Amino acid sequence: MSRRITALSRITGILTAIALLSSLVACTQAPPDGGPAGTEEPLAVRVAAMKGPTSMGLVNFMDEEANKPAAAGAPYSFDFQILEPPEVILPLLISGELDIALIPANASSVVYQRSNGGVQVLNINTLGALYVVSSDVSISSFADLGGRTVLMTGKGATPEYVMNTLLAHSGIDGVRLEYKSEITELAAAIVADPQAIAVMPEPFVTSVLSKAPTLAVRLSLAEVWSEAVHDGSEFVLGVTVVRADFAAEHPEAVQEFLARQAASVESVIADPKAASMLVAGLGFIENAEIAERAIPNSNLVFITGAEMKRALGGYLAALYAQDPASIGGALPEDDFFYASP
Repeated sequence: MSRRITALSRITGILTAIALLSSLVACTQAPPDGGPAGTEEPLAVRVAAMKGPTSMGLVNFMDEEANKPAAAGAPYSFDFQILEPPEVILPLLISGELDIALIPANASSVVYQRSNGGVQVLNINTLGALYVVSSDVSISSFADLGGRTVLMTGKGATPEYVMNTLLAHSGIDGVRLEYKSEITELAAAIVADPQAIAVMPEPFVTSVLSKAPTLAVRLSLAEVWSEAVHDGSEFVLGVTVVRADFAAEHPEAVQEFLARQAASVESVIADPKAASMLVAGLGFIENAEIAERAIPNSNLVFITGAEMKRALGGYLAALYAQDPASIGGALPEDDFFYASP
């Protein structure tokens, strides 16, 4: 609960700052081509979202945009697409077919390298939402995984990178990671065996726990990261990126997006019940009841500026130490982190 209150306070402060900056930017904008204001077609900002926690905080913004009346002279429209996996989104960013996208944190560094610095990170939208789930009540610390088999999905992706980093920092021996091909196979295995241990993401954790009363969350990997990796970083699950050229050409559109994204995240955290209908309606989670229970555990945030750089920079450095390919082969430069104009 304290984490959610902190997130709400942080977002409220950021909203105020963005509103002031947006007002200043708007006041200095000349009408296009010297003509009267409000006569141009709105700029269509192309945004890609993924199913799951990475984009759950965006649902109120998406709903507002989908249902807003046509407004004469509106400077921007935000055209949302739901695309996945990240491998589909990254080439579209590089080719300029997308302007903004919500993607896994390590993928942001990958696309930065592939595009020769062509993207910037606007914010962290989700901290780690991976949990150790088991019916085994003896598991109360990360050290209790020593000598055990841990079932997972995500070979070659965030779950593997995070677990390897945590195991390296914790000095725990004898942990065997066994990968399942998909989340349904993982869920079936954890339900069938009371001694089985699994690493699972939200919202699947809430869904599985609703069907198997003996299962429980034993550990949060985000909390384990904070305890084991002593470099000021955090386990960052999802970020929002923008094409660098787009940000330079349309800073006011980026500020508008940030203000509305921050407001959406704040409202989703504050009222999971209302947001759950939108989350389920977009197909992010199977039904609204599961969505309502999953949202508070999905670690939705809106982190920008120096705090973003510290948390994300440290996270990427930790992944790089384990597997440079996981972040595109190199650590990004300072221009990777967006700074408001």
